[in-house]
Amino acid sequence: MKKFKQISTKPGFLKNNGGLLFRKININKFEFKTEIKKNHLNRAKITHGGYISSIIDAGAGTAAHSCAKGRPCVTISLEIKFIAPTKYKDEIIGTVTINKKTKSLVFLSCILKSKSKIVATSSGVWKIINYKIPGAGYGG
Repeated sequence: MKKFKQISTKPGFLKNNGGLLFRKININKFEFKTEIKKNHLNRAKITHGGYISSIIDAGAGTAAHSCAKGRPCVTISLEIKFIAPTKYKDEIIGTVTINKKTKSLVFLSCILKSKSKIVATSSGVWKIINYKIPGAGYGG
């Protein structure tokens, strides 16, 4: 199995928030992970839903990009169900499954877990852009 690779190498939201590690499991399955830091918490001292949404969007988007053979992909829709909280220093691992790929769309689902419990589930659709955007590499 491939090792995790940092995908947050350029300045931006995720790099400033600790980055995101990513790896390909097989042609239709990918994983990403991160560790919860103090700046990811809300007033209740649990991980902010906006941060959970961001890592799902980035991890699933990177999976779509990889599935699309390196072509850029943009999120069309993303549905998230928040199941359980996470706390400071928890490791979160997301598993992305590509359900279908057409010439222009990628349909996928994602399960986030921490300590074997489901944190969130999601499904989404990404649009494959048919041109290269300079410097838009994600890894994978």
